[in-house]
Amino acid sequence: MTSKALSVAAALVLSAVLAGCSSDGTGKLFTSEYGAVVDAGYQLPQIPISQVPRQYHRQIVPYETDEKPGTIIVDTKEKFLYLVMEDGKAMRYGIGVGREGFQWSGTARVAMKREWPTWTPPAAMIKRQPELAKWAGGMPPGLSNPLGARALYLFKNGKDTHYRLHGTPEWWSIGKEVSSGCIRLLNQDIIDLYNRTEIGAKVIVKR
Repeated sequence: MTSKALSVAAALVLSAVLAGCSSDGTGKLFTSEYGAVVDAGYQLPQIPISQVPRQYHRQIVPYETDEKPGTIIVDTKEKFLYLVMEDGKAMRYGIGVGREGFQWSGTARVAMKREWPTWTPPAAMIKRQPELAKWAGGMPPGLSNPLGARALYLFKNGKDTHYRLHGTPEWWSIGKEVSSGCIRLLNQDIIDLYNRTEIGAKVIVKR
């Protein structure tokens, strides 16, 4: 290989590294974006992303839909959340979904967005798990808070559904049926989704 060809190859490699993504044959994979980060004074730890199945890493994928860009489509069966983009593409995130008996589907809107939210367990959850009663007035934000670094609050017909799209420190739960109905993402992913999502965005949850 000539020195010119080597320079071109090196430039291409550097470009891919700086972009923070790589190609998996279908789109762009953002595997390198799960490192430790300081956010609002909180030190989010690095996620051992190699232990998370590759299909659940954030990536841009082909996605055909009649829904307009900015719409969020949640596929609870496949454990993916899609943020619709232009030109037949979507940003896809791996998610954890509701366990048996806590699953739901339907259409809602993002009515509120919160950074490092307080978590208040619903009365029904406290009844099932009395040890949560100490948080009836709200659990302060932090690294162990179940809502993680961000939360998007879903409303329907002007009423709170009590379902959230939120972060989680439990990276091992992505791709599984684990929650009480809310949709959880890796903390680094919910920060990305939060920054891309507008108040009023349509959310479609499919089963």
